[in-house]
Parts: sequence; structure tokens; C-alpha cells
Amino acid sequence: MKIKEMELFKVPPRWLFLKITTESGLVGWGEPVVEGKADSVAAAVKEMEDYLIGRNAGDIEDIWQVLYRGAFYRGGPILSSAISGIEQALWDIKGKALNVPVYELLGGAVRDKIRVYSWIGGDRPSNVAEAAQEKFDQGFTAIKMNATGEMGWIDSFSKVTEAVERVQAIRDKLGYKMDIAVDFHGRIHKGMAKVLMKELEPFKLMFVEEPVLTENEEAFVELQRHTTTPIATGERNYTRWGFKTILTRGGVDIIQPDPSHAGGILETRKIAAMAEAYDIAVALHCPLGPIALATCLQIDFCTPNAFIQEQSLGIHYNQGSDLLDYLEDSTVFKYDNGYVLKPTEPGLGITINEEHVRRMAEVGHQWKNPVWRDEDGVVAEW
Repeated sequence: MKIKEMELFKVPPRWLFLKITTESGLVGWGEPVVEGKADSVAAAVKEMEDYLIGRNAGDIEDIWQVLYRGAFYRGGPILSSAISGIEQALWDIKGKALNVPVYELLGGAVRDKIRVYSWIGGDRPSNVAEAAQEKFDQGFTAIKMNATGEMGWIDSFSKVTEAVERVQAIRDKLGYKMDIAVDFHGRIHKGMAKVLMKELEPFKLMFVEEPVLTENEEAFVELQRHTTTPIATGERNYTRWGFKTILTRGGVDIIQPDPSHAGGILETRKIAAMAEAYDIAVALHCPLGPIALATCLQIDFCTPNAFIQEQSLGIHYNQGSDLLDYLEDSTVFKYDNGYVLKPTEPGLGITINEEHVRRMAEVGHQWKNPVWRDEDGVVAEW
């Protein structure tokens, strides 16, 4: 089961896929990407190739240790995402070799289904009540939306009012039949986050995400004192070491590691176990493609403190090319009353339509996140 070849495919709308082939012909797929930095991650994967060709694909932990600890400079979004996609592909190979889903190799399933939520509203949210009704009609029972557009360090209360009115509109239309999460996206600084969280508290949100940037981790403790709404963060934290302080310091109720950024499948499972010891829930971050979602589901089904899964079907980033387009069998992600059932196929549980991947790789993408500025011209968080 020695690794023979590694191929990268940059495909729309903003993804990077990795195919690893063994000498015996087994194939594994991973999704090593940082949104907006696909070429940088691709270069990091290529640099790691020398450590992988000829290695036994089943030696996942040792390969991870070599790629992470063997480098003098380690961690961060680019290197961690490169390792993540490689590690995913190796688990896909191992599961296929043993003819079992990956979660069976990580202790077995703890649930039969996992709840999922859908995005509404876009970067500058609008028409959210209608969008929420549409998702409800499709069978979803939970949604997430961005809180605001640009917001200054201290800004007009009118922007707070607009955010509150959007949530109110959803509650007016659907009541509590739909759970609502509001993503501050790290756009809002501490002073305004306190105000907005207080104003949103009466709506009994499922959670508030990234109320401030994760590098301001000391602020989470203070913000938690101002609300009873669960606080979530973690999509921009990498490896166990990137989560250690925020878990021990407190201030969060839900962590959101991304298995395409945080170090891969086993590393994310280790992070979830750390969180469990602090009575903290897990909601894996996944606004990416089908390989990333399949990876998340394998972790969800063997992780007792996972409670809901993000997924990108129909998200505003995916215009023109969505995650089901790259699968041979799109029913593997069939959502039923807001849940997805336990996958049963080996490896990551999906079959990639390689012909479509190769065709779309010729199209490629140059996706970059927007650069926002406040009204006075100062760069704002996106």
C-alpha cells in the first residue's frame, strides 16, 4: 500500500482536491485548501510530496508527525491545511483497504444520524425571512446567517437594529420551528459585540459564532458574561495546540474546528476529545466541498459531543458549481427532516466523479475573499 502518486485539482467554485494513488491502485481523496489561498496550499502539498512517495499509506499517525513535527516552522492555515488534505486522503485509502467507513477505525459510530444546518442571507444578509422559509420547506430545521456587513470598532446602533430586525423577521415567520445561529464572522469588535449579543439574546439563538476574532481569545470570557446565548468559535484555530488556550481559559460553549484546516480527521477527533473534557460541544466548520463534508461526517459519527454539521449546499459562494456536482452518487448527502444518515460505504463514504473533476480543473478558479472598507476608508474585517 505504498504511495505512488499525488495529483492536485483546483476546481470551481473555490476548492482544491487531492488524489493520492497507491502502487496497488487504491485511491484516496482529500480537500487541502484555504479559501482564497488555494495555490499557496497546493505549493505546500507539493513540497511535502517528497516525504510521502514510497511511504506506506496506512502509517497515518507517523506521516502526520513527520509532516508536522519534522518541520522547524509548523502550524498556521497553509501548512495545517496541506497536512489536513493529505491526511484525509490517507484515511480514505485505509478505509477502502479494510472495507469499512473511517468512523469504524476511530471507535465506531455513536449515533445513527447527525443534524445539519443551511446558510442563508449571503455576506450582506437580506431577504432572510423568505430564505428561511425556503429552507424550512426543504426540510431543514436550523439555519445560519451572517449578522452584519462592515462594522467599525464602534459603530452606529442602526446597524445593530438592522441585524435584530432580520432575526425578528425569521421569528415572525417561523417562530421556534427553525433554530437560528448568527455568525459575527469576526467582523465585529468587542465593544459592538457586547451590544449586539445583548440585543439578540431575546431571540434564543442556537449560538453566536465568532463574536470577535479568535486571536482576541481573552475577550471571549468577558463576552460570555454578557449573554446566556452559547458562543462558538474555532474555524481559524489549527491543531490541538491552537485550541488549548481557548479550551482552558473558557469563554466558549461550542468549538468549530475545520478538518480541512485544523490538521485532518484524527487531529480533529483529538480536539473534540479535549473539548469533551471541558463539557464543550462540537459543530465542525465546513463551507467547502464534498470531500470536506464527507470528512466531517466521518468524525461526527464517532464523536459524542458533535451536535450539528455545517454544509455548503446552496451557499452563496457556490454559484455555478455546487458540492453534489462532483459526486458519482449525490444521494449520499441526502438530507431528511434536517438530518443526514450515517454513511455506510468504505473510506470517506463517497465516490468522486473524476471525469468531472478533471474537466472542471481545466476551468479552475481564482477565488479571493472581498476586501471591505468602512465608510471612512479604513479596512474592515470581512
